[in-house]
Amino acid sequence: MPVISKEVVFIQFYNKYFSFNINYRYFFDKLKKSDYSIIIKTGFSKKKLMNLRNIFKVAGLIGLITVLSKVTGFFRDVIIAGAYGASLTSDAYFYAYQIPAITLIILGGLGGPFHTVTVSVFSKQNRKSGSPASEVERALNSFLNITGLGFLAITVLIFFNSGLIAQVIAAGGSPELHQMISEQLKIMSPVIFIGGVVGILFGISNVYEKFLVTAVSPIVTSIVIIVAVLFAGGQYGGLVLAWATLIGAVFQMVIQIPAYLDAGFRYKFDINLKDKNVGKIGEILFPAALGCSIGQINVYVDMFFASQLVEGSWSAIGYANRIFQFPVGVLITAMMISIFPTFSELAGKQDLDNLRYYFHKGIKYLWFASFPVFVFMAVFTYETIKILFERGNFDAADTLMVTEALFFLSFAIIFYVGRDTLTRVFYAFDDTKTPFLIALISIFFKALFNFILVKPLGIGGICLSTVIVSAINGLLLAFLIRKKIDLNFKEILPDFSKIVLATAVMTGFIIFAKMFFTDIFGDGKLYMALNVIISCSLASVLYFSFSLLLKIEPAIQLVEKIRLKFIQGDEAD
Repeated sequence: MPVISKEVVFIQFYNKYFSFNINYRYFFDKLKKSDYSIIIKTGFSKKKLMNLRNIFKVAGLIGLITVLSKVTGFFRDVIIAGAYGASLTSDAYFYAYQIPAITLIILGGLGGPFHTVTVSVFSKQNRKSGSPASEVERALNSFLNITGLGFLAITVLIFFNSGLIAQVIAAGGSPELHQMISEQLKIMSPVIFIGGVVGILFGISNVYEKFLVTAVSPIVTSIVIIVAVLFAGGQYGGLVLAWATLIGAVFQMVIQIPAYLDAGFRYKFDINLKDKNVGKIGEILFPAALGCSIGQINVYVDMFFASQLVEGSWSAIGYANRIFQFPVGVLITAMMISIFPTFSELAGKQDLDNLRYYFHKGIKYLWFASFPVFVFMAVFTYETIKILFERGNFDAADTLMVTEALFFLSFAIIFYVGRDTLTRVFYAFDDTKTPFLIALISIFFKALFNFILVKPLGIGGICLSTVIVSAINGLLLAFLIRKKIDLNFKEILPDFSKIVLATAVMTGFIIFAKMFFTDIFGDGKLYMALNVIISCSLASVLYFSFSLLLKIEPAIQLVEKIRLKFIQGDEAD
């Protein structure tokens, strides 16, 4: 038997079982040149390595689709901003949309309670046969029917009480604003029913590994709104936004149905409250949904304070939040859709070592990507808003309002990714009560910090309070998760500290680069864009290079992946 070098054996092993996330030096130290005993000796089973490979491949695919979705959504916001600016009309839409958004985005959206609870419960069922067992199908249909009937009742209540709701959520607004909110809320009220159903279909699609349609579907609503505003926005005003949102939500639900049927499910109007799976869903879902709804109260607290500021303030916060959610959504959605089912399966098996391992991998990669995004967003806030939004009815005053909001909000990205990852760990253990109680506590802190900060900082105060509350929530989750699992946060600290150091170096450089290129290029839009592109590109290279110098794990692993691909190509030649 010929002698095989460590490098060749490792490449064979690496490409057969895994392709992204292993520290190769650790394996080289353990590798025997005659066989694949490395798998046993290092504790990495073939199943675990294949699972890791699948997770990050799916995350990459979903990340690309999510980027496309976010780009489409961002283009939608640019179109809306150009048509309406930060005005009474846009304020009315963004106020009204917050009610149906509870189900379509918060409860039923990707990562929302209906999605995560569906994944949590049904991923623990036996799926080896390739089609759902009859009791699983009955449980899912019961869940769909109960959700549909409940949300249909809420839809009717919202429709007939839209005027009163408008006066409550925009208490400091004018009668004209209240009337516009009421009209748009009536139109969008059916979205409440649609949102819950969509969330369940999202979840079941993920359980049966039909990730594509789940990731693509949010694009539909954005496309409908873009087309509607371009062709009818000027003629029918803000009502176009409301109708387009409703039509887009209908399409979003319809395109989920084929994946539901392909998984082997058949719809039947069946309600069985005694089913053990339905009971389990209720136990988990109620506090989770209540917790997210409670969290949405923070938005209504913000709306109350914003209604007392100048016209367009709530629109400005809305635009800033959409820009903020672009990178956050890509990072969190791509990782959580692919890794959360694994969290749930491992928690169900009480495989705490592997659960801890996946958590560490996920959070380190999220932080490694999110820190530079925070710096880019904070340093180039004004330039970004001016380049992308300032046209049509969106004027210089609107740019300044959105800039103020986005600058303060950008600090929240680090806390967001940590908080959302920890929340999924709680959900994996079927514990939704703890996140609910923390969300309940956060209402007090949100109102308190808004009250303290809005007077001196205006819009910025509302956004800064969001950062503070996100940090408080994350710390409480990290403290309380110890009752479920010791996540050994100390093991993450070395890489976290190095990421912070690399970010500090990059921040100093990008501020200098911004000033340097501003002096050269000036302040025209085209030159601003060149400044942003060149400065961020150079800063990214510096950040990655410094990360390699500090031996930050995600950076090293990415380089080794590239290196091994080249080695494999040379061996093939």
